[in-house]
Amino acid sequence: MHAQLIRLLAVSILAITPALCHAQFSNPFSSDKTTAQQRQDILKKSDETLKQLYAVSPKAKELIDKSVGYATFSNFGMKILIAGGGTGSGVVIEKDSKPVYMNMAEVQAGLGIGIKSFQNIFVFQTKAALNDFKNSGWTFGGQVTAAAKYQADGGAYQDAAVVAPGVLMYQLTDSGLAAEITGKGTKYYQNTDLNK
Repeated sequence: MHAQLIRLLAVSILAITPALCHAQFSNPFSSDKTTAQQRQDILKKSDETLKQLYAVSPKAKELIDKSVGYATFSNFGMKILIAGGGTGSGVVIEKDSKPVYMNMAEVQAGLGIGIKSFQNIFVFQTKAALNDFKNSGWTFGGQVTAAAKYQADGGAYQDAAVVAPGVLMYQLTDSGLAAEITGKGTKYYQNTDLNK
């Protein structure tokens, strides 16, 4: 039994090694990049994420254009056996303000092996909600799942989920727009190095 567990763990590590290598090379926080390069990479990824979002949900552009600001995050998640997690980077964009660079960290629990990458897009409808997210950080508690549907002013903004007062969220996965938004103990906080 003990030998079988060791073999299973070894196979799991071998299976995820290529993906981990890819994640290291594509990580905008790679140690061989300057602060300016890291910022540029994050802004470029943010633009790409918005383009992907608008391609699958054209109404999202109207929602973001009318908002006080938005944030985009790219995540790389990993899960081995009974524990897992993920890290990511992102940026908060507020009209007429400097970008605020942020990190995200995710802790998962549960049995399984898997690797999942995704992008989260937050849309802030009020200045208070944006400032709270930007200055105080934010945590998705536990296993939060929200149906992706939002109603405003009599019109349906499909695919967005209300995740906090004044905050909407989209989640893009490798297969497109998520029908349900899932947060697994995810914390968002400022990157002090990039905001100097």
